[in-house]
Amino acid sequence: MKLIQTIIPSLLLSAFIIASCNKELETHTPISNDPTVPAQITDVTVTNGSGKATITYKLPNDPHLLYVKAVYTITTGKQYETKASYYNNSLTVEGFADTLEHEVKLYSVSRSEVQSQPVTVKIKPLTAPIWEVFRSITITDAFGGYNLTAVNASKANISIIVTKPNVFKEYEIDNNKTVYTNVDSVLSKIRGLDTGSYRFGFLVADRWGNKTDTMYKVIRPIFETQLDPAKFSGLVLPGDAPQVTNGAALQYAWDGKLGWPYTSFTNQVPGGSGPHMITFNTGALAKLSRIWIRPFPEGTRYYYLTTMKRFEIYGSDNPNLSGALDASWKLLGSYTVKKPSGLAYGTDDANDQATAAAGFNWEIDLAAPKVRYIRIRCLENFAGGTAQSINELKVYGDPR
Repeated sequence: MKLIQTIIPSLLLSAFIIASCNKELETHTPISNDPTVPAQITDVTVTNGSGKATITYKLPNDPHLLYVKAVYTITTGKQYETKASYYNNSLTVEGFADTLEHEVKLYSVSRSEVQSQPVTVKIKPLTAPIWEVFRSITITDAFGGYNLTAVNASKANISIIVTKPNVFKEYEIDNNKTVYTNVDSVLSKIRGLDTGSYRFGFLVADRWGNKTDTMYKVIRPIFETQLDPAKFSGLVLPGDAPQVTNGAALQYAWDGKLGWPYTSFTNQVPGGSGPHMITFNTGALAKLSRIWIRPFPEGTRYYYLTTMKRFEIYGSDNPNLSGALDASWKLLGSYTVKKPSGLAYGTDDANDQATAAAGFNWEIDLAAPKVRYIRIRCLENFAGGTAQSINELKVYGDPR
């Protein structure tokens, strides 16, 4: 009896599944069996665009019409279809990587999936996004690698593919350096390469399989090393903010120790309401690449109180001892600290804490001159003031 009770529900379930499947299959059949051929569209006009064309037309006054279908072949030789319902009077064909003339066949399709004779139109796409991106690519040597920039004005989904030679001297894709994006301004910073020469290939591809030519570039990464903090010394100039009096000191910013009181921490009240500055001597004339800064945490909160939110870094090889921020100082960069989570002030999540605890690398303008002295100027901290705190910092560059 128990066996029968088990079998019957199973059979019912199987029957239900089969019935459900049959019902689902039925939804894929034509809406009707009417063999009437729908009327063709008329008054067709073409607006060519970048790698595409928009086709506008007049719909027939035909109750059998369900949609209009465009059939076309793109540059790769692959055929595509695009459909637009009878609620629309236009459709877009895309995926072209050339500016040649192409044929597009437009069909009226009925509710019974009956097609009309095609209306054939000619399109002539404008320059495709992949070519615009490719021609805008600029590659410059950088510390430990290279910087790649490009303009993707149409915000197309593109890939900037990077290739490198393998042991057989055949170029293959380097997925770690390839860029996949749809932003209008592309910036890729590759680091971690030793000094020497590297030859990479660069090409642009889109989601239809179109590809540009390959551009080859020899990269010569600039030498980078950490400047020796043992040679650093504070240089308190007129206008620099005083440190708080309960243990903090400027030289603690590079002592390699974390926590209180091993931090540089300026005093808001005697330091005034204007931007707070600190100045120090690195002990070496060097072309700087980046400055690593770890903010001081108040408990577990890093994006809090005197942690710098907006700040500037200046450099000099011979500063004016008057303390004036004059022509003897060169602006090396302007920076903004952003909390990854975007949570409200005073609330850091685990990712916020881990990001800040690892420190931030602030890159220096490659065109900046060699400097020996560094000045950090806080424009705004997370509390809304201008006092600044730095738990640790490291300076990198080429002192040779």
